[in-house]
Amino acid sequence: MKRMCVLLRVLGVISVVFYSAVAFGANESSLDSIKRVTQTLVAPPAVPKHEQIAKSAPKVVQVRLMIEEKLMQISPDGASVWAMTYNGSVPGPLIIVHQDDYLELTLVNPSTNTLEHNIDFHAATGAMGAGALTHIDPGEEVVVRLKLTKAGVFVYHCAPGGAMTPFHVVSGMNGAIMVLPREGLHDAQGDIVHYDRAYYIGEQDFYIPKDKKGHYKRYTTPAEGLSDMLEVMRTLTPTFEVFNGKVGALTGDNALKARVGEKVLFIHSQANKDTRIHLIGGHGDLVWRDGSFTDTPASNLETWAIPAGTAAAMLYEFRQPGIYAYLNHNLIESILLGAVAEIKVEGTWDDDLMKQIQKPRAIKKK
Repeated sequence: MKRMCVLLRVLGVISVVFYSAVAFGANESSLDSIKRVTQTLVAPPAVPKHEQIAKSAPKVVQVRLMIEEKLMQISPDGASVWAMTYNGSVPGPLIIVHQDDYLELTLVNPSTNTLEHNIDFHAATGAMGAGALTHIDPGEEVVVRLKLTKAGVFVYHCAPGGAMTPFHVVSGMNGAIMVLPREGLHDAQGDIVHYDRAYYIGEQDFYIPKDKKGHYKRYTTPAEGLSDMLEVMRTLTPTFEVFNGKVGALTGDNALKARVGEKVLFIHSQANKDTRIHLIGGHGDLVWRDGSFTDTPASNLETWAIPAGTAAAMLYEFRQPGIYAYLNHNLIESILLGAVAEIKVEGTWDDDLMKQIQKPRAIKKK
């Protein structure tokens, strides 16, 4: 494992030298005149402020991700994990750019952390998704620039190498980036589609070791629990499957909000495991199942599968008020392990769509 990490780091250094000589030398001067903007990232399920349709030529979007290793409680029964996070949240924040924009990322690994980290963007082209260019030890930072040529929603995650890659990913170190078409989203007929709200939901599988008495183990550092956690991971059976970092993160008082008549875009990522998403009481009006905004979206779906290591997008116009459940329709993973969210929708009820004709009563004898 250690040799693999060293090898990947050496390859990263070679890639940096090659990339600097070939790409930076050729393009740096041409980028001097391009507009630069700083994007303020926010914790999920919120998304950063953005334009749905690009109003200018491609630009350089600057973002800063701070790596934080933190002990997080993920369920009411006391289960906790040494989460490895981007900007302190699981998942990391959604980044939003337009196709052909440049993303200029500053990745920071504070000296208070204990492990080497990096970042692999599935939206990127080359150098292990920028993973080979971004290996940093505690006390280091790195700046990398990517041209986003593919429109869609994509996962990003830490990938130090060897067993440390799945260890970091299932410890919460993943997020998503949305690369919008410059002209905006389109429906199946090619017409422009606007959304009134957008939410980012990151689905996370956790693998928490227990002691001989069945109690969840706690560790003083992330690395201390590595061996035990790898044993649980090898079972391929998650202890928890949650949305946005913990059980109940998006239910009750934390439920998402919408109004009747609003079109809501849901961005959903799963960096490590297949999932299948269903909105109880609604449908996927438009679903970009594989995350590609270049492809024609599917329409009117009941449930949509999202493969491991993929982000997808779904747009739905709410037509009735009430509480909707948005969940992984493996009901064991949603109801028993935590992969469920609620959406509280306000508005006027439409009897034509649904009406209770008779309240519950005792069965009449014939």
